[in-house]
Amino acid sequence: MTQRLMTPGKAYLSTDEIRPLAKRSNAMGLWLVVHCWGTIALAIALFAWLPNPLTFILVVIVIGSRQLGLAILMHEAAHNALFKTRNWNDRAGEWLCGRPILAELAAYRHYHLTHHRFTQTDKDPDLALSSSFPTSHASLRRKFARDLTGQTGVKQLAGQILMSFRLAGDQDAIEAAASDFAQSFKAPDLWKALPVFVGIIVGLGLIGDWWWGLAFWLLPYLTWFQFVLRLRNIAEHGATEQSENPLQNVRTTLANPLARLLVAPYWVNYHLEHHMVMHVPCWRLKRMHAILLDKGLGNQMRIARGYGPALAEAGWKRS
Repeated sequence: MTQRLMTPGKAYLSTDEIRPLAKRSNAMGLWLVVHCWGTIALAIALFAWLPNPLTFILVVIVIGSRQLGLAILMHEAAHNALFKTRNWNDRAGEWLCGRPILAELAAYRHYHLTHHRFTQTDKDPDLALSSSFPTSHASLRRKFARDLTGQTGVKQLAGQILMSFRLAGDQDAIEAAASDFAQSFKAPDLWKALPVFVGIIVGLGLIGDWWWGLAFWLLPYLTWFQFVLRLRNIAEHGATEQSENPLQNVRTTLANPLARLLVAPYWVNYHLEHHMVMHVPCWRLKRMHAILLDKGLGNQMRIARGYGPALAEAGWKRS
């Protein structure tokens, strides 16, 4: 196989068009991190103000979506696009975004750049996430049921714990195992991130009732976070071409305000554009999308009109 072009967007966008899109901003990076944690805080405040079963469910869903938001912002940091300043980028990406969700920036960065280099080819480490699509409606229903009932989350967390015991102190083995977990933002060396994760749970218990941390951090992590992670993976590469065509081997999914709140935070839905020029900050991807449409490429781009149509392509629609 020939060397893949790491910036396929150069075939469609000029350097003068890419340069302003790729500018980072410390102020915007700070706002994104503050917005994510602020949304989590406001969700918990809503329950404290109006404690009832409906607000409880809403808070779990919103926090689970913001845990995905933290994963997305860590993904930004992996591309050095969260902050203009490299030190800020790596520290915030690790401590404020990655470790709170048991993820590790360095391991994810190494793994994820390989995905960009070999997208939807036999060398793509993410191919296992998309190669089984389209699948049956029943299969998708079972997967979503396992996610929403916590079965997926418990299984993955148990796997992380067992792996961390097995790899304890063996840095070479930890690095070799990193790709097994990076697909879902999981840290192979759990003990680095676990104190932060547990610290959030304990802190929430001290702020409110003793069970708040379990209900408003662990429960969303084990349920809604797993569901939207799967949904994001399906929408991005499920039932797309296994080819080197950057307009067809990845999907952009248009998202309305509700979808952006609960499923697709921080412009993660513009995934085709992200693969075009991976170092463009997430908050400029919508602008890149508009530029590509202005060039008349819309009919060549794989675009779903929403997450429902994206799932239909992957097999959710009954035959």
